[in-house]
Amino acid sequence: MTLPSSEPNRLPYWLRRLWPIYCFLAALVTFGYALYDPYQIDGDAVSYMDIGDLIRAHNWHAVINGYWNPLYPAFLALGHTLFHSTRYTELHAYYMVNFAIFLLEMLAIVAFTDSLIQLRDLRKAATSTAASFLLDRYTLRYLGVALLVISTQRELSMGKVRPDALLQAFLLLGVAALLKHLATSHLRYAALMGISLGLAYLTKSFAFLFTLLCILALILFRAFWQRHATARIAASAALALICFSLVAGPFIAALSKQKGRFDFGDSGSLNYAWFISGTEKMHLQRNQTSLFGASEVHLKHPEKQLLQAPAIFSYKELPYGTYPDWFDNSYWNDQVKAHMNPRLEVVVIGQCMVRIIRYIANHPEAWILLIVTFLLGARLQRDWQPAANAFWLAPMLLGLGILGIYGMVNIEDRYITVGLLAILLPLFASLRLPPSVQTVAARTAVSAAVVLLALLAVAESARTVGELRRELPFAGLPVGWYNPSIFGAAHALNDLGLGPGDTVACIGTIACLYDPYWARLAGVRVLTEIYEPNTPLYPSFAAMPNRAEAIDVVRRQGDKVLIGYFTPGLMTGTNPISAGWRELDGSPFYALPLNLPATNSTEDNRP
Repeated sequence: MTLPSSEPNRLPYWLRRLWPIYCFLAALVTFGYALYDPYQIDGDAVSYMDIGDLIRAHNWHAVINGYWNPLYPAFLALGHTLFHSTRYTELHAYYMVNFAIFLLEMLAIVAFTDSLIQLRDLRKAATSTAASFLLDRYTLRYLGVALLVISTQRELSMGKVRPDALLQAFLLLGVAALLKHLATSHLRYAALMGISLGLAYLTKSFAFLFTLLCILALILFRAFWQRHATARIAASAALALICFSLVAGPFIAALSKQKGRFDFGDSGSLNYAWFISGTEKMHLQRNQTSLFGASEVHLKHPEKQLLQAPAIFSYKELPYGTYPDWFDNSYWNDQVKAHMNPRLEVVVIGQCMVRIIRYIANHPEAWILLIVTFLLGARLQRDWQPAANAFWLAPMLLGLGILGIYGMVNIEDRYITVGLLAILLPLFASLRLPPSVQTVAARTAVSAAVVLLALLAVAESARTVGELRRELPFAGLPVGWYNPSIFGAAHALNDLGLGPGDTVACIGTIACLYDPYWARLAGVRVLTEIYEPNTPLYPSFAAMPNRAEAIDVVRRQGDKVLIGYFTPGLMTGTNPISAGWRELDGSPFYALPLNLPATNSTEDNRP
C-alpha cells in the first residue's frame, strides 16, 4: 500500500490500522475485571439494586426517589433479567452491566476526542492559525482510552455497583455533542447534547446543574468566539433545553409531585446540609435542635424512635428497601433546608483541594507524559481571546465546573475522573509545535510516548486480572464477586427459616449501613436498628447498661432476629453478653433469635 505523502513516517498509519486491536485488548482486559474483580458492595449499591427490583416489578411509584436516580437501576434491572439471575447470582449480572457501561465509556471517549479535533481543525482553518498541533485524532483517542482503562483499574472498577461510570459516559457524550454543534452549527447536535445530558441527569441529579453550564457554554462560545447571530444561538440553546426536558422532565415532574414542591433531586442539598451546614446525617429527630447546624429543619416524617439510650429506630413507615434508612434519605430528611456555614465551607473546600491533589499524585501517568511533551518542545496554545481558535476553552471550563461543584460540598475519586478527563484531553489537544522545533521527530516521539502509555495501561490491567484469577483458588472462592462472610451469613439466615417477607433488626454501622447486602441476599428487610456508630461493636455492646431492655424493645417490633457484626472470637456464648447469639456460618455476623418461626426452611442457590 502506498502511504499518503502527508505522512513522512509510518507511525500514524499503524496507529489507525491497530486502533481496533487496541480497543479489543482494552475491552478484553476489562472483561477480565468483570469476571474476577472482588466483592465491593456497600449500602449505596444495595439501594440501587432495590430500585432495580422495583423497576422489574413495575412499581413506578416506589421508583420515584429523591436521593437515587433511576437510570442506573434500570440498567441493573435489565442485566438481572437478561442473565435470569437469582438473589445469590445477581452480582455476576451486575458486573456484566458495568462492563457494558465501560464499552459505552469507550464510545464516549472516542466521540469526545473526535469532536474536539474537529472543532480544533475547523477553528484553525477559520482563523488561519499557523500553529502546528502535536496530537492528531488517533493519538488523542489512544490517550483517552488509556486514561479510561487506568481509571477503571482504580476508582471506577467493575466491582463497584455505582452509577459514576454511567454518569461519566453520558457527560462526555453530552460535551462531545456540544463540541460537534460548535464545529458544525447543526441543530441535531444541540438536540443530542440535550438528550445525552438528560440521560446523565436520570443517572445522577448532579447533571442538572452541569446541563445549565453546558447551555451557558454553548451561548457564550457561539456569541463571543464564533460571532453567530443571536437568533441562531437562541434556537440552539432552546432546542438543547427542550430535549433535556423531554428526557428528564417526567422524572422531575413525578418527584416534584411527590414532594409537593419543585424538586430535581435532594442528594446535592442534603450533602450540602451534612457537609457545609453541619447538620446531623443519621437519624435526625425534630427535638435535636443542637444537631441542626446552620440548616432550617422542619422534618415531615422523621424515623420513629423507640428508645433514647441506646437509640433504637423503626423504619416501618417506609415500605421499600432492604435497609429503608438509606433507601431514600430524602424521605426521612424532607424539609431540611441547608444554609451556608462559612467556617465549614472553607474547611471543606480545603479538604476537597487536598483530595484533588492526592488524586493527581495517584494518577501521575498523564502528567508525566505532559512533561515529556514540553521537554520535546511542545507548547500550549494560549490564544483564548474572543474570535480566536480557543477550541479547548469550553470543555476545560466545564471540567473545572465539575470539580468546582463537587469541591464546594464533597469530592471523591470517582467524581474527579470525568472532570480531569474534560481538562486533560483538551489540554493535550491544544499542544502545538513552534516553527523552531523539528516537527516530524517531535510528533513521532510524542505519538510513541502516548502509545507506550496506552500499552502499559492495558498490560497493567492484564497483570492485575491475572493476579485476581490466580488468587481465587487460594482464597477458596468460586468466583471473584463471592464474599464468604456475606453469602455465608445470608445462607445461615435462610437455614434458620428466614426468607422473603421476613423482617430483621440490626445493630452497628457495619451490619446496618456499610454493608447490608447480607439482608438482601437472605431476602429479608431491616426494619429496626439499634444505632451504635462506634466500631468495633463489641465494647459498646458490652458496656450498654440497659442491653436487655433494648433487646426486648426490638423483640416487640416482631423482627425475627437481631444481626450484628462482631470481631471473631468474642461472641463465644460463654458470658451474658454473648448468650443466645449464633454465629452465622463462621462469619463475623451473629444473629440473636427474637421471634424465629417454629420450622425452618432453606433456599440454596449457591454459586
